[in-house]
Amino acid sequence: MELTSEQKKEIQEQQSQNNSTKRVTSPELEKVLYEAIPVLDHGFIRVIDYMGDDSSIVQSARVSYGKGTKKVSTDEGLIRYLMRHWHSTPFEMCEIKYHVKLPIFIARQWIRHRTANVNEYSARYSILDKEFYIPAKEQLSAQATNNRQGRGDLITGEQADEVLKILKDDAVRTYDNYEKMLNERFDGTVIDEKKSGLARELARMNLTLNSYTQWYWKTDLLNLMNFLFLRGDSHAQYEIRVYAEKMLDTVKKWVPITHAAFLDYRVGAAHLSSKGLKIVKSMINGNKVSYEDSGLSKREWNELMEVIDKKNLIVS
Repeated sequence: MELTSEQKKEIQEQQSQNNSTKRVTSPELEKVLYEAIPVLDHGFIRVIDYMGDDSSIVQSARVSYGKGTKKVSTDEGLIRYLMRHWHSTPFEMCEIKYHVKLPIFIARQWIRHRTANVNEYSARYSILDKEFYIPAKEQLSAQATNNRQGRGDLITGEQADEVLKILKDDAVRTYDNYEKMLNERFDGTVIDEKKSGLARELARMNLTLNSYTQWYWKTDLLNLMNFLFLRGDSHAQYEIRVYAEKMLDTVKKWVPITHAAFLDYRVGAAHLSSKGLKIVKSMINGNKVSYEDSGLSKREWNELMEVIDKKNLIVS
């Protein structure tokens, strides 16, 4: 990712601000405030603003006046209790706003999380950047045979080269036609003084989905964790997962106690159905349990065996 000189100057100006406040702040998050954190080839995330910290969650749970004389360990115990028992509203008291640059096809997947305030770069008003997401070779995979929305084996050799060439050529060709229809170059220069350009809202429809867009995305901590739990999972699409991973790093700087509890009780935890729990209890008691007698589907059974590390019992 390469920022323009104007973008670098804007970030420097934002980071040079020195505002006094009586509100709580997170020192580690302040260090990276406004910074463009690279994602993919041309994308980034930036934390633009935030409200609250770990103490704000505790304060709202207790409906108290402030920090008082409580110890950090006391706050940690309460936050872990709230996370462990799936209490939600105290985590809604913290909010964060990101500036995100991402490929359009990822933005369309991302927007399915309808629990945020979003304002996207307008291609009706401005010309989109001449930048496209081109995956690295190690991300070129065939369609999975056992999962309609997953990736299978890696595509290599000449086939991989051909796929990358198609992606690049199509993106460049459609963008050239986009400029031609607009009668205006990316840098603002007019192509032909005698022609009128097509309206931007119409010309944009010719662009490929790997073109980059940008938006401001503001959400509360609870819904951010829901997003990160789903999109940071190993089964999530790679291109959105890398955004989630970078955002999770900012959560650690922002609310470190909540971040640790989130990793413990959500990301690293396993959630069992009542049937699954019954099977595990039966195994602990030394009873032999088989897939045929479990009452679970094959997929449910295999997922359970993966969780409890009984891969020898997985049914093919």
